[in-house]
Amino acid sequence: MPPELSDDLAQDFLVESSEIVEALGEQLVALEQAPDDADLVNAVFRGFHTIKGGAGFLNLPAMVELCHLAEELFGLVRNGKRSPDSDLMDRMHQSVDELTSMMEAVGQGDQPTPAPADLLQALQDAISGDAAPAQQQAAAKAAAVIPKSEAPMDAADAAFEAMLGEMEEPADKPADNKANQGDAPASDDISEDEFEALLDQLHGSSAPGVKPAAAPEPAPTTPASDDIDDAEFEALLDELHGKGKGPGAGAPTKAADNVPAAALAAAKPQPAAAGKPVAKPKPKASSADASVRVDTKKLDGIMNLVGELVLVRNRFKALRATLDDDESERVIGSLDIITAQLQGAVMQTRMQPVGKVFSRFPKLARDVARSLNKQINLELQGEDTDLDKNLVEALADPLVHLVRNAIDHGIEAPDVRHKRGKPPQGHVLLSAQQEGDHILITIQDDGAGIDPEVLRQKARDKGLISPEESARLDEDQCYQLIFLPGFSTKTEVSDISGRGVGMDVVKTKITKLNGSISIKSQLGLGSTFLIRVPLTLAILPTLMVTIAGRAYAMPLAAVQEVFSFKRDALHWMDGKPVIDMRGDTVPIVPLDEWLSTPSERDPSLQHVVLTQVGEDRFGVVVDDVRGREEVVIKPLGALLNGLTGFAGATITGDGKIALILDLPSLLKSRSYIR
Repeated sequence: MPPELSDDLAQDFLVESSEIVEALGEQLVALEQAPDDADLVNAVFRGFHTIKGGAGFLNLPAMVELCHLAEELFGLVRNGKRSPDSDLMDRMHQSVDELTSMMEAVGQGDQPTPAPADLLQALQDAISGDAAPAQQQAAAKAAAVIPKSEAPMDAADAAFEAMLGEMEEPADKPADNKANQGDAPASDDISEDEFEALLDQLHGSSAPGVKPAAAPEPAPTTPASDDIDDAEFEALLDELHGKGKGPGAGAPTKAADNVPAAALAAAKPQPAAAGKPVAKPKPKASSADASVRVDTKKLDGIMNLVGELVLVRNRFKALRATLDDDESERVIGSLDIITAQLQGAVMQTRMQPVGKVFSRFPKLARDVARSLNKQINLELQGEDTDLDKNLVEALADPLVHLVRNAIDHGIEAPDVRHKRGKPPQGHVLLSAQQEGDHILITIQDDGAGIDPEVLRQKARDKGLISPEESARLDEDQCYQLIFLPGFSTKTEVSDISGRGVGMDVVKTKITKLNGSISIKSQLGLGSTFLIRVPLTLAILPTLMVTIAGRAYAMPLAAVQEVFSFKRDALHWMDGKPVIDMRGDTVPIVPLDEWLSTPSERDPSLQHVVLTQVGEDRFGVVVDDVRGREEVVIKPLGALLNGLTGFAGATITGDGKIALILDLPSLLKSRSYIR
C-alpha cells in the first residue's frame, strides 16, 4: 500500500470488506439453491464491485484483478449471458477464499499475492466463452418491442431500449397532470459522461455503447431522446440501488461507487422540448447516521473503568452494615442501582450478534460437503442473539470444528442414508439462544449417531483409559471420551479429521470461557452438542468462600449447590474420598490440601460446594461460604501468569485481594479429570 495512506484507512477497508466477503459466502450458497434469484445475483455483483473499488484506492492490484474478473463474470450472469452452474460457483467460492487470504495479508501490512494462475485463467475463460441460451431468449424478448427499422443491437442494448419504451409517456397524456410544478433547476443537468457512468452502474460492462468481452462490435444505435418523469427516474435508481436505497434515502453512497452521490442526485435527463413542465424532485426524509465505529480498545478501557466502579460499589455495600445514617444508606442504594444500570449499558456496547460467527458456516458446510461427496442442508437459528465480542471471537474455532465433525463423522453418505430410509440430504442445525445470563449454542445433526461402546473400545485400545476404568463408564461418560487428547474414531487420516486432535482443544477453549459442553446422541438418529457460555467475560459472578482465613472466588456458573455433611459419611474409591449424593458418587476435593494451608474448619463437619465441570460433578470442601459477589477479573501479572488453578484475582468488598479459582485446571492437576 502507498505509504501516504494511514492505517485507519486500511483498517476501515478491512472491516467493511470482511463483512462483504462473509456475506458473499452466504449469498453464493443461497444462489446455488435459487439460481434465478436476481436480487442475489445483483448482491454478489455489488459485493465484488465494492471490494474492487476499495482495493484500487489502496493500490492492491492483486485484489483488484481478482475482483474485476469476478465482477465481469457476474455481470454476464446478471445480463443473462451466463448461468450460475456448479463449475462457475466453484470458481466463485474459490475467489472468495482467495480474497479472505488477501485481506489477511493486508491486515499484516503486506501486499497480497496474486490469485493462482489457474483460477484467473478459469475466470477469464468463463468470461470469454459463448453466451448461454438465456442470452438469446432475452434478446428475442427485447426485440419484440423494438421497431424493426432500428439498427441491430445486442441483448443488453435491446433490454435497455425496451425499458425506455415501457416508460415513454403517451403523446396524448393530459398536460395538467404536472400542474403546480416548477421547472427543474439548472443544477439537475448532468454531462453525457456522468449519465453513461450511471448506466454502467445499472448494466455493468454490457451497458449501451460499451463493448462486451469477446462479443462482436454492436451496430450504432440511435440515441434515446425519450423523456422520463420523476417516478420513472426513481424506478431507474431503485433498480440500481435497491428499493428505497438510492441517494437521499438515508443509505450512504460507498466511496467505491463509480458515480459520486452528488452526480447521482442530479442524474435526471432533461426533456428535449423546451418549456415543458418537469416535476421538481421532492427531498426524501433521511435519518442521521445512528451508529459510530469505535475502536474496541476504547470500549475495553470504558469497561475497565466500569469494573473499578463496581469494586467501589461493592466496598460501599460492605460498609453499609457499619452505618446507622439513613441518608448514607439511601445514597449507597442509589449508587448500587446506577452502577448496575451503567454496567449493563456498557456491556451492551460490547455485545455482538452471534450471527457474526454463524455467517461463515453456510460456505464452510458447502465446501466440506462437496469434498466428502455429501449433501448437506445447514440451518441457522438465533443469529441475532447477542454475545460479548470477546466470546464471539473465541467461539469461532470451536464451532468450526464441531460443524465440520457433524458433516464428516455424523452425516452419512447419500447412498447409506438411502438404505437407512433417510433423505439423501443430511440436516445440520446451528442455533443460539439466551438462557438467563448464559448463551446456549446447539450443533445438531440427523446422522448416524454415536455408539458409546465403540468409543469405550477405541479409548481402551489406544491406552487412553484402563480396562477397569472403561468398565465403570456409563453412556454419558463414554461420550466424554471424545474430548481426550489423541482420541479419534477415524481409521484414515484426511484433511478434515482423523489426526486425534481438535475435540480436546474445543473443550479446553470452552472451559476457559467458563463454559461447558455436553453431548446427546441416539444411534441412527443423530447427535447434539450443547455449549453453554456466559454472556460476558468482563465481570464475573462468583461465590466467595474462605479457606484458612483467606477469601477465594469460585465462578458461579460452575456452582450447583452448597451443603454440609459429617466426616463419617465419606467413602473411598481409587484412593480418593467420595460421597453418595442422591444416588450419585461425587468425588470430594479438599481445597486446603491443594493450597497447602491449615484448615480452620470443624473436622467433624464438612462445608461442600457442589460444582459441575463438563459432565462431571465434584464436591469442593471449604471452611466457610460468604455468599455471591460480582467481581472484576484482574490478571495475575507476569510472575504469576499461568499459575495452575488460578484464573486471576479481584478485590473484595472489604478491600482485600481474592484469587479466582480455575476449577478445570485445578482438578486436572489433581488427576480428578484428564
